[in-house]
Amino acid sequence: MKKFAVCTLGCKVNTYEAQSITESLRNEGYQEVSFDEVADIYVIFTCAVTNTASSKSRQKVNQAIRQNKDAIISVVGCYVQIKPSELNENENINILVGSSHKNKLPDYIKDAINGNSRIIKVDDVRNDDVEFENLGVTKYDKQVRAYLKIQDGCNQFCSFCIIPYARGKERSMKFESVLDMAKAISLNHKEIVLSGIHTGRYESDNKTLTDLMKEILKICPNLERLRISSIEITEVSDDLIDLIKSENKVAKHLHIPLQSGSDDILKRMHRPYTKKDFKDRIDYIRKFIPDISISTDLIVGFPGETEEYFNETIQFLNECELSFIHVFPFSSKTGTIASKYKEVNQNHTKKERVRIINELSNKLLYAYKAKFIGKHMHILIERVFDGYAFGHSGEYIPVYVEGNFNRHESVEVVGSYLKDFELFATKR
Repeated sequence: MKKFAVCTLGCKVNTYEAQSITESLRNEGYQEVSFDEVADIYVIFTCAVTNTASSKSRQKVNQAIRQNKDAIISVVGCYVQIKPSELNENENINILVGSSHKNKLPDYIKDAINGNSRIIKVDDVRNDDVEFENLGVTKYDKQVRAYLKIQDGCNQFCSFCIIPYARGKERSMKFESVLDMAKAISLNHKEIVLSGIHTGRYESDNKTLTDLMKEILKICPNLERLRISSIEITEVSDDLIDLIKSENKVAKHLHIPLQSGSDDILKRMHRPYTKKDFKDRIDYIRKFIPDISISTDLIVGFPGETEEYFNETIQFLNECELSFIHVFPFSSKTGTIASKYKEVNQNHTKKERVRIINELSNKLLYAYKAKFIGKHMHILIERVFDGYAFGHSGEYIPVYVEGNFNRHESVEVVGSYLKDFELFATKR
């Protein structure tokens, strides 16, 4: 029995796609092993969103080759799509698959095992005829929350982002196909996270994201929580706000990328909103859902981000009272508009700004957690250890509960106290 190992870098969409291939290879009779072990087949799902991600992708390819130079090496995804010629120079790679044809990867692996020559599938994913590729998933062994990829591609072309070139044009999974997959996943998981490159732009058969969520809740009685992975501020519709407010099974958490708190920098980033647009909309959301968690992504050190612009961003973040911030130092990607900007911030400046924003994020998260002391929460148990259990609430608050519980168990708790930055709760 041949052994295979899968490595996944990057986003939830990559995790979903990698899980689909893992299930397919298991069904073909291959044995899964850790990526750190010797295997007959290695599959690396790459990422190209930053230079660091690209570097890690190369490192994982080299690791697989070191562990078994005779193995079938399959390299898949965004880095392949962006740098196919660079990877093609590595003679140890047997299969190169970009952002399409991933659903055929098990067949390509069979062909490679049977001695067929190198397989390269890197098409132009910006073409109008590119369609959404269904990749089925039924169960995640290593996590309680299950990702379901419903959308791919991006038409926004922010000046800093390589993803529209790597993932191609926007496309969505067929409405009925999503429902079929949600049914299957809900038999094994109590929480589904709807994922995509632009999840909020889901559209199929004249159905919107909100339409889809309503139908999933109808047909999946076992499901206890439905979550959106990330959504742009321009995509948070009134219908979606009403659904989050009225339906207890929809997570009270929206991750809404801001990227900068300076209008001048937002304009250079080609973001489709101003600070006022962003703040007005989150104020509107909180008018109907006061305790909702709103988190964000932020890029610091963008070309032209002066100390004044950075301080403006800090002030704006405090005004927004976000629950937490994922901060990234600007990483120039060849092929993007921002890579041609000449006003470059030094690495030490970016590193210091990351540190400052991380400190602010911790302060905001602590304040947000404190709001839930004495309040009821619903958590799904993810880990159990030493008389405690750990899970996340619908607001995506990490919570510790004293007692004996089982993984995947759903528990109603009351926030009790904060200790060493963590929120502890007791069972209701």
